Amino acid sequence: KMSEVSKVMTKADIKPKSMHRAKIWSDDVENLYRFQQAGYRDEVEYKQVKQVDVVECWPETGFVKKLQRRDNTFYYYNRQRECEDKDVHKVKVYVY
Repeated sequence: KMSEVSKVMTKADIKPKSMHRAKIWSDDVENLYRFQQAGYRDEVEYKQVKQVDVVECWPETGFVKKLQRRDNTFYYYNRQRECEDKDVHKVKVYVY
């Protein structure tokens, strides 16, 4: 089963149509928080820049486990939630 992001990925160098800020925490917001901490817009941009097909995720939660920044250092994330309520409004949600 292909995720929505993977379907979008088949089109090269896709750009978001719009952006809004997250208001409440969700699994998607958690993962966006992790991509944005590592310096990427979202999973789409990460896969384009790093030329990878799969992002490593925790099997229990589905949250992103490890990301490689643009300077090739790695960010490692916990399996639990890391994006606190006070940070939710900082997360940018992109619409394609």
